[in-house]
Amino acid sequence: MGDSPLTSEARARHVAIIMDGNGRWAKKRALPRAIGHQRGVEAVRRLVRGLEPMGLDCLTLYAFSSENWKRSEDEVDDLMNLMRKFIKSDLPDFVANDVKLHIIGDWRSLAPDIVEMLEDALAQTANGSKTIAVALNYGGQNEIARAAAEAAKQGEVTTASIEAHLDTAVLPPLDLLIRTSGEVRLSNFLLWQAAYAEMLFVETLWPDFQPEHLADALEDFAQRERRYGGRK
Repeated sequence: MGDSPLTSEARARHVAIIMDGNGRWAKKRALPRAIGHQRGVEAVRRLVRGLEPMGLDCLTLYAFSSENWKRSEDEVDDLMNLMRKFIKSDLPDFVANDVKLHIIGDWRSLAPDIVEMLEDALAQTANGSKTIAVALNYGGQNEIARAAAEAAKQGEVTTASIEAHLDTAVLPPLDLLIRTSGEVRLSNFLLWQAAYAEMLFVETLWPDFQPEHLADALEDFAQRERRYGGRK
């Protein structure tokens, strides 16, 4: 990986990651899935602490989808408890690293104590200069439907009016979407935003993902030619 800084034209401002592979990581090691999810949280922690040199304005992480409720009750409970622990233990890191938290999805439908913790975290990080957006109880199709309904209430439904009501309306346009674990699909994540985003699918299981992997992905992005449907 080279050390030369990326030009403003080439650098990605907003990267999103589908954090996939916690269960497979655990299975390969004959460990409970809960341990895989714990290691996945540690991977998030590493990225938060290593974000500064990346030059990103926003990193969006797919933490819990609206479809994840179909998993076993025990696994969902493990994930919710991990969320509680992560907010308590890592909120100081967000503040110390000048990170602003933004949440997308129907997160207010989560357990009341989690909603309260998230509201507090949003308030404490409101002045951060770079953003980590976390998708909680999120589904891309639902987001588009909600945004279109809000646009209809305001008047004409257009591309611009829908976009203005997306959960990501305050974030920079999505530049790069990464999925770990070797799976090659979007899984209902940022469907609207990904229309002209670059995509990168890597074999690395999420618990093994390091800040260096993200830095390599950003260098790969800088070499791509973005045409937005046109020709050069």
